[in-house]
Amino acid sequence: MKRLLLMWSALLALVGCGSAQTTPDNRVTPAYAALLKTMYKNSVPTLSAGELAKLRQQQPQLTVLDTRTPAEYQVSHLAGARFVDYDSFNPEAVRDLSRDQPVVVYCSVGVRSERIGEQLKALGFRDVRNLYGGLFQWANEARPLVDAHGPTQRVHPYSALWGAWLTRGEKAYN
Repeated sequence: MKRLLLMWSALLALVGCGSAQTTPDNRVTPAYAALLKTMYKNSVPTLSAGELAKLRQQQPQLTVLDTRTPAEYQVSHLAGARFVDYDSFNPEAVRDLSRDQPVVVYCSVGVRSERIGEQLKALGFRDVRNLYGGLFQWANEARPLVDAHGPTQRVHPYSALWGAWLTRGEKAYN
């Protein structure tokens, strides 16, 4: 319990620290980067939102997996992203994919997707990468999102606490 309280205290402190400043590349705030550093196991290589955007231009058929919940996915997602529910992920969901093709996974901040990325690697996928900062960072950089009706600015913030890291877009829980 004490560890949990310390973690939440640190998280709340990070929310208030440096959130208006950005790193030298003007993308990820130092506070968000510090939070991600404490949460990522670095078991799956990451790529930035900019790198993913370029990769998608070069490889329009790139497999991108959204590992969030159905409610989060319905609010918005990356165009062409394939939904694989983190809570009920099953290898059958990716049975049709070649183990040799590149796969990019994402969730809200990159933690759940890192876990799915680990499972994909264990299944024999050779080129799995995790979107650094997740959908929040993608949205924070004003990159395009869609829902079932087309382009949208709405983003599911997961919770009020996690939504503090979402600085652009319209926070929408459903």
